[in-house]
Amino acid sequence: MKLIVGLGNPGPEYVFTPHNLGFLAIDRMATDRNVDVRNRQCQALTGRTQIGDEQVLLAKPETFMNLSGLSVRELLDEYQLRPESDLIVIYDELDLPMGAIRIRQRGRSAGHNGMESIIKALGTQEFLRIRLGIAPEKKILKPFSKRQLKVVDGVLDLAAEAVQVILTEGPGAAMNRFNRKPDEDEAGPDEKK
Repeated sequence: MKLIVGLGNPGPEYVFTPHNLGFLAIDRMATDRNVDVRNRQCQALTGRTQIGDEQVLLAKPETFMNLSGLSVRELLDEYQLRPESDLIVIYDELDLPMGAIRIRQRGRSAGHNGMESIIKALGTQEFLRIRLGIAPEKKILKPFSKRQLKVVDGVLDLAAEAVQVILTEGPGAAMNRFNRKPDEDEAGPDEKK
């Protein structure tokens, strides 16, 4: 089984904010697979599905962002999973432009409190993560504008597709496919720098 965790804050006031992109990505994957993420366990809302040959547990910690590690640790323990091989965390990233997506196999928190909590709770930085850009937005708890929501819709599709590629083709293939600038795919070969 693989554990896919989206980071965010519970509560209707946070639903469509940049800091909740992880929750929105989990919701998109659940909707695409006709799965409800509403079972409460290990301080998270969860739902089970299958992606490729993998059984998957989708999870949205209910601990609020800064304590996400408590829920992630409990889920990994409950299902006897290893962070290095069985965990993917999806979250918002201020260091990437809105619409960008980056997949990494390890690394520091870069000041993201949810990631800091997970790294501390797990005692390792060795787990896969999908970072979804929100720059230049600095008000991470302010709802997205209508214009931003169009970009968000596209990036949520990319995040769901990235998870599919990670689980069916491997992290390397996913990084090769998705770790690029948002406009790289739209530019013709002569227009790329």
